[in-house]
Amino acid sequence: MDLEISGLTWTLTVALVVGLLAFDLILGVLRPHKVGFGEAIAWTIFYVGVAVAFGIWFTMAHGGDYGTEFFAGYIVEYSLSVDNLFVFVIIMTTFAVPEAYQQKVLTFGIVLALAMRAIFIMAGAALLAAFSFMFLLFGLLLLFTAVQLFRHRDEDPDIENNGVVKAARRLLPVTNEYVGGKLITKIDGRKMVTPLLVVLIAIGSIDLLFALDSIPAVFGVTEEAYIVFAANAFALMGLRALFFLVKGLLDRLVYLSTGLAIILGFIGVKLVLHWLHEDVWHDAPQISTPVSLGVIVVVLTIVTVASLIKTRQDPTAKAHAGTLLGEPSKKADE
Repeated sequence: MDLEISGLTWTLTVALVVGLLAFDLILGVLRPHKVGFGEAIAWTIFYVGVAVAFGIWFTMAHGGDYGTEFFAGYIVEYSLSVDNLFVFVIIMTTFAVPEAYQQKVLTFGIVLALAMRAIFIMAGAALLAAFSFMFLLFGLLLLFTAVQLFRHRDEDPDIENNGVVKAARRLLPVTNEYVGGKLITKIDGRKMVTPLLVVLIAIGSIDLLFALDSIPAVFGVTEEAYIVFAANAFALMGLRALFFLVKGLLDRLVYLSTGLAIILGFIGVKLVLHWLHEDVWHDAPQISTPVSLGVIVVVLTIVTVASLIKTRQDPTAKAHAGTLLGEPSKKADE
């Protein structure tokens, strides 16, 4: 049975997402402050609780199969969001963003990511509905991403040499200092942008790259656009609080990039098998959503435990975000 979502349900879901984002904007932009551990853990529990509550309602309203798809999609997107955090930390460090303004940067970054992913979700759903071979293309994209991420798992993206960032610095007059959290200011009668705007541009360009991977990944778990949107939205909404909760622990997740590469590769294989089943060979095996959920949870659990054991045995071990292209200047051994 196909999932039928009424216009009212879509409207209420979008309204919930927008309302929570607006609340985040109020906290992060209008009231900039240093976020302590207690506040971060409280907000993380809140956002995870909202996602779980939504998943329980969704399961009761539409059945266990669709509920499983939501939770699998949510876990995939949440785990990929943690890799997002690595890059956010690198950007914050590279541009020396004051802690009081980090909330503002994160909130705008999350809004940008959600907007980009909404566009990709609509485009992806339309393409999959019209052309079944898109499952093959999405699967191959994820397999390529998995191989590249595994190859360059011990590297970090070079933000300074990001093409978008370099163009912004070349084309825009940028102040040397952060000016009270402003994006644009006047100095000696001349309009200038602050480094904060360059940071937002850097995060926006990175968000675009992550959207290109995360959308095919979640479509590998479910073909329903509503579930894809909800999984992305609830995963991204908790990102701001999660950043402040785990930024001190990210360096210890030394095998996260490896785990994400395995998960992306697994979902890529699932998409290719689905294409084979639909278009080529109807007896081709398919991977069910419960199996996918189990594999994702097991991989993430093993990766987390192994990372903590590794860093306990070797305190000098440091985690890296990984990169698709390879950045020799950012290798772990340098």
